[in-house]
Amino acid sequence: MKTLKVGIIGGGLMGREVACAIGRWCALVDFPVRLELTAVCDLVETTREWFRQVPTVRLLTADYHELLRSDVDFVYVAVPHHLHEAVYLDVLRAGKDLFAEKPFGIDLEAARKIRDTARELGRFVRCSSEFPFLPGAQKAWQFLRSAELGHLIEIRSGFWHASDLDPTKPVNWKRQSQFCGAIGVMGDLGMHAVHLPLRLGWRPKRVYAQLQKIYYERPDGKGGMAACDTWDNAQLHCETEIAGTEVPLHLSTKRLAPHEMNTWFIEVLGTERGVRFSTKEPKTVWLFERRKEQVWERYDVGHAASAFPVVTGGIFEAGFSDCFLQMWAAFVAEREGLLGGRFGCATPDEAVASHEIFAAALNSHAERRAVEI
Repeated sequence: MKTLKVGIIGGGLMGREVACAIGRWCALVDFPVRLELTAVCDLVETTREWFRQVPTVRLLTADYHELLRSDVDFVYVAVPHHLHEAVYLDVLRAGKDLFAEKPFGIDLEAARKIRDTARELGRFVRCSSEFPFLPGAQKAWQFLRSAELGHLIEIRSGFWHASDLDPTKPVNWKRQSQFCGAIGVMGDLGMHAVHLPLRLGWRPKRVYAQLQKIYYERPDGKGGMAACDTWDNAQLHCETEIAGTEVPLHLSTKRLAPHEMNTWFIEVLGTERGVRFSTKEPKTVWLFERRKEQVWERYDVGHAASAFPVVTGGIFEAGFSDCFLQMWAAFVAEREGLLGGRFGCATPDEAVASHEIFAAALNSHAERRAVEI
């Protein structure tokens, strides 16, 4: 079995998820490639120390250039957005393939430079977006690819959570534009909302944006207060052209959404058929078909609907660690030319397209008008 060596730059929350996903690689049935985590870089010593429990890790370093000089085949990078451009370009120029975290650069200019450099150097690059790899999302995607929906009425896609509702929560880098970018919550959560619509070819032509800053300051953790200058919530009212007709497309990202905990959703309504899926009901997909009486039919899905088969029983429902493993399987399969007709990770072009939407949203909000993309 072919073995690929993996390096991680940024060993925080998502870096640890990567280590756990690789540790569960044997859950994939008859997958032709094996992963081995061999090198980890993080500036914080205690964070690096966590990875000592992974027996294959041979290099722990605070200098990512040292990691890039090692024999890893590709690198996963999870660092604050203002560091994306420099680190991603260094990875590519070191001759390594890249699994990049969203939003793929702090702004549109950075995203385009990363994409263009990867293309010039012939590197394989994809951007992280986990939730479309849930079995329910996969069933919805398969339905949308093949079903005759009739005249499309509207599309809604979004990602909401409520982790910022507490005003006493200390500030972090995602609440300051110098680190996370002027696009704010759109950079943090937007790829989740746009990945599936873009993959289906539903690219917005224009956007009218409503952006909210709800808390302007938070405790700084030192007894004082620090400014929060990023957008907390974003609602983008877009138009996309499908089969020669303009269709409303609503993209929504929220950090302050009461009673939501990492809720990803997609809803597509046509005159003949429709589909909706939300992580609030992780094993349930709703399908609509126009009949004499209008009825939504409920389908329960488990691991049997996953893109890549696993040892877990098909009737058991999937969670975040499962869709994370599926996303990584898709990355490796596509890199090795084995993806076939399965759903793939977000491409550099899709990442750039997301930034084009977010840049237009900033202009729309500033000018209080719909902006062409």
